[in-house]
Amino acid sequence: MSAPLFEQFRANLVVRNASDISTAYSSITTRLNKDFWGLESNVYHRRQVGSYGRGTAIHGISDLDMVFELPWSTYERYRDYQGNGPSQLLQAVRNSLKTLYPNTEIKGDGQVVVIEFKKFVVEVLPAFWDEKCDGYRFGDTHDGGTWKVCKPIKEIAAVNNRNDDTNRNLKHACKMIRAWKNQHGVNMGGLLVDSLVYNFFGQTDDYDAVTYKSYAKLFVSLFTYLGGLDHQEYWAAPGSGQRVHSSGKFQKKAKKAAAKCQEALDADTDKKAIKLYREVFGRSFPAEVPTVIKCEAMAQDFSRYTSEQYIEDEYPVDIRYDFEIDSEVSGDGAAASKLRRMAEAFVWLPKARSLRFYVEHCDVPMPYEVMWKVRNVGAVAERLKMIRGQIVPDGGKMQKYESTNFHGEHFVEAYVVKDGVCVARSLIEVRINE
Repeated sequence: MSAPLFEQFRANLVVRNASDISTAYSSITTRLNKDFWGLESNVYHRRQVGSYGRGTAIHGISDLDMVFELPWSTYERYRDYQGNGPSQLLQAVRNSLKTLYPNTEIKGDGQVVVIEFKKFVVEVLPAFWDEKCDGYRFGDTHDGGTWKVCKPIKEIAAVNNRNDDTNRNLKHACKMIRAWKNQHGVNMGGLLVDSLVYNFFGQTDDYDAVTYKSYAKLFVSLFTYLGGLDHQEYWAAPGSGQRVHSSGKFQKKAKKAAAKCQEALDADTDKKAIKLYREVFGRSFPAEVPTVIKCEAMAQDFSRYTSEQYIEDEYPVDIRYDFEIDSEVSGDGAAASKLRRMAEAFVWLPKARSLRFYVEHCDVPMPYEVMWKVRNVGAVAERLKMIRGQIVPDGGKMQKYESTNFHGEHFVEAYVVKDGVCVARSLIEVRINE
């Protein structure tokens, strides 16, 4: 049962706008080659890096990274600049790209030139190949301007080598972990995901030769591994050893995912297993066992309730920040209490309670927009025709009022949308007694 499900799951994660991304990369490369090398080429001196370059990106990726190699003589000129040489270099690259995209937002940002297209952003790192350090030397505009080194080629090579050694399971797992982290609002950068999955396969050979048939067991082990890691400020990236910082804590949610994957593994029916896997990975996981594996993402939502909206249909989802909502429960003369704290002692809430959902924590830089979704499920909700699931804007209030009207398992989810991308999300369950 699990083999066709996980194979379809992997197919559903494919980046569906690859042609648009390729066009953008080619146009940027052509312009920079003409201005800095005096030649016509849409390929030379460009390297795709980041998750897209490592082959671990999934559909919805919004930040794309590329290194553009400049002549060493250009480095020597800006290195000796009076003032902030890296800042002047970014401005020169920005001015070049402005001739290509005069009506597009383009800005220098610390180390990169950021080009804001409609559906994704390309971050161009102007860099210089330094044979002495076997990496790229690049500028950082902070603290008056400094020059640093990165080694993305080594990172890509390390990931590719281990992927080959594991029957391509490394990259498949990296993509599926991205689906989980985007579904549950886990603040993990792409390089951190790849580094930890890389480390997992490095500490066991149990899954080096397996196929999709063994993915049910693999993900119990992988999530258990992630959940058991001690919190660290940073990990070492594959190949380069550069520090990959971890601003959020993912372990608790990984432990929950491990438990659900174990439940799915032990489930006595496909229906139960699929329901659990979709709770872990989201709608990208198939809603039924496919008879034919499709090589493109499923366009159909198999949800029974067609009125429900999904954030991934409205915006690209790329979780980058920590965000949590909670609810204040009041009524029947009792003092107001927080829902998350109450849930530890009381599984079900009584009826006739007032709920004020609010943003407990959010580290997304302003400006951004908060959106809410209230989902009613179950026989009572269906009978009363109160199946909900629409996504509505917050309007700057940072809170939403609801009440416990009828029995069933419900949830409230909130999303943070910044620059047209969902960068954070949080969900809280609301179980109402009879």
